Amino acid sequence: MTTKHSGSIAERDEDYRRIGISKDSVAAWEDGARTDGGRGTYEWWYFDAHLDDGAKLVVIFMTKDLSAPNKPLSPMIRLNLDLPDGRSFSFIRDYPADSFSAADDHADVRIAGNRFTGNLSHYEIHAEIDDVKVDVTLDAEIRPWRPHTGYLVFGEKRDLEFSWLPAVPQGTVRGSYEVAGVRSDATGGGYHDHNWGNVGMTAIINDWYWARGQAGPYSVIASYITSHEKFGYQPIPIFMLAKDGQIVADDAAKTRFRATEAYTDTKTGKPVAGVTQYFYDDGTDRYVVTFTKHRDLVANTFVEQMKGIRKIAARLIGFDGAYLRFVGDLTIERWQGTTLVEKHTDEAIWELMYFGHARTDDRNPVRPKQLSAR
Repeated sequence: MTTKHSGSIAERDEDYRRIGISKDSVAAWEDGARTDGGRGTYEWWYFDAHLDDGAKLVVIFMTKDLSAPNKPLSPMIRLNLDLPDGRSFSFIRDYPADSFSAADDHADVRIAGNRFTGNLSHYEIHAEIDDVKVDVTLDAEIRPWRPHTGYLVFGEKRDLEFSWLPAVPQGTVRGSYEVAGVRSDATGGGYHDHNWGNVGMTAIINDWYWARGQAGPYSVIASYITSHEKFGYQPIPIFMLAKDGQIVADDAAKTRFRATEAYTDTKTGKPVAGVTQYFYDDGTDRYVVTFTKHRDLVANTFVEQMKGIRKIAARLIGFDGAYLRFVGDLTIERWQGTTLVEKHTDEAIWELMYFGHARTDDRNPVRPKQLSAR
């Protein structure tokens, strides 16, 4: 049965007062630790970069595995590095709880000699796993942004929360990465966001598409979040578009999502859209943002990444969460009436996260009747 409140972004005046944040600005402490790492909570600091040499980099500092929020503090680092020569490195490394620390007045996260530190304008990220080492800085080109409070709230009491802060929607990356002792200079564009919550995402979210990218003078962050079945699969769209570093569109109420060219991913069994689009109309300008998939970077089930008793338990209850990351083209168009005013295309990376089962209802934006195996 669907609850009276089906899921939304907290945007009431009392929400801002309760959280203690401003409508007009983001404070450095908002990127500091927002949970204590205790049972029932989770938190992570995320960074990705598209480098000028063609390499792609993702680094995530986490308080625990997202699929196990009821564990005590169990820090981990995820690192993905895709090289221009086609080699790809993917790590998920666990660390002792006493190796973790995080400041609460700004981003300053340490895990066993690795660090993720910054103050909304400048960040330093160092991660070293086996023979892969990353040492980069990120300098913001666009001010911090959040969709209203950044809190997604669920349930009749609106007390089930998942929160999201894009602290650096677009920035400049400099530094280096090293593989097996071979060092390469790193320059390019990057992004950082911060997420935390007080309830397992499997209990509130069925799936999401999330994307960010840059094409011409534009930078975009776009997401289409689908609530859990018990919340009626309520969609929560999120959209931010900036031009020359200034935000020009960020009203979710003016955003429409469309998914086409759907197929069933053979590894995860999940329906996947080959093309996802976000349409934004402010009455004067109409923007169309299109992500067209070329290939997978990652396609994993959660169960295959689990170990021991957790893997056995997940299989027994039929848990089939999955994570897919894609690379392809991002195209940004600006229309005025029937006239195409601007069009820019560049490469981008985006993801599909599944916490629940694949939907079969008619309201599914990736409709089963579209599906074909791939």
